[in-house]
Amino acid sequence: MDFHGIDLNLLVAFNALMSERNVTRAATQVGVSQPAMSAALSRLRILLGDPLFQRSSTGLIPTPRARDLALPVEEALRQIELAMISQPVFQPGTASVTFKLGLQDYPTVVVLPPLIAALERSMPGVTLNVIAFNDRDAAVDLLDAGEIDAAIGVSPTDTDARIRTRPLLRDEFVTIVSRDNPAAGRPMDLNSYLQLQHVLVSPEGQMHGLVDQTLAQQGKKRKLALTLPQLFAVPAVIARTNWVATILKRAALESQASHRLMLFPPPMALPEIVFHLIWHRRSDNNPAQLWFREFIAEHSVAVD
Repeated sequence: MDFHGIDLNLLVAFNALMSERNVTRAATQVGVSQPAMSAALSRLRILLGDPLFQRSSTGLIPTPRARDLALPVEEALRQIELAMISQPVFQPGTASVTFKLGLQDYPTVVVLPPLIAALERSMPGVTLNVIAFNDRDAAVDLLDAGEIDAAIGVSPTDTDARIRTRPLLRDEFVTIVSRDNPAAGRPMDLNSYLQLQHVLVSPEGQMHGLVDQTLAQQGKKRKLALTLPQLFAVPAVIARTNWVATILKRAALESQASHRLMLFPPPMALPEIVFHLIWHRRSDNNPAQLWFREFIAEHSVAVD
């Protein structure tokens, strides 16, 4: 391939297309018209001898060749940017800025209150716009669309390089029953557990979860009485019934009904659940975004 006279803007266009998976949004990111971005894609296809992106109902899907090129092109552009552009210094104490943060149910209750308190002390000019999501992959859609700057939730299944993740905090499962439940006075072995009616937390509306998958491996099944999308509604339900639930420990301890509950180790081996900070690579080097992500990580460690 002859690189003589190659237009560096084509690499910028490619990087934007990989980032946005949409011609119109990529054009907006780069600051050109949609026809100009389409023309750049056509030139890239000719230059590289590959279609690079295929259209689908959900956006542009990169070809294997495009995926191979994505990281080297991104790194090359980042090095050029660092060499030629002086990034402004972000002053959190005096800045007036709005951050858009996507949150699942759990971090809304566990992480958000101490984060807000710390932001109020250190950044009086900040406005925090919280967007709720349930499905773990919804964070990717929100980030792709530019509707949020970052998210906190279970790591998405989309592992494409445009989506960055960083583990923040973890929690373990506990099994909870009401103190008035006859089962509260007995050891919670597997047989006792399976004799009870169960509450399932299912943010995505499914009728099975991690507990059910684990039981199925042993050829066993539990009896469901209720499914709920809201994790933090479960302790109050359990406190008023003879049902049982297996939920994350902090959800039980944070509940106003915690004094009415008995907590047991689950009668089967369950993994810890890790919550991640999730962001789009387009904001990797933005000074305000860098500061915000580090601020979130610092105060999530304090929670952990």
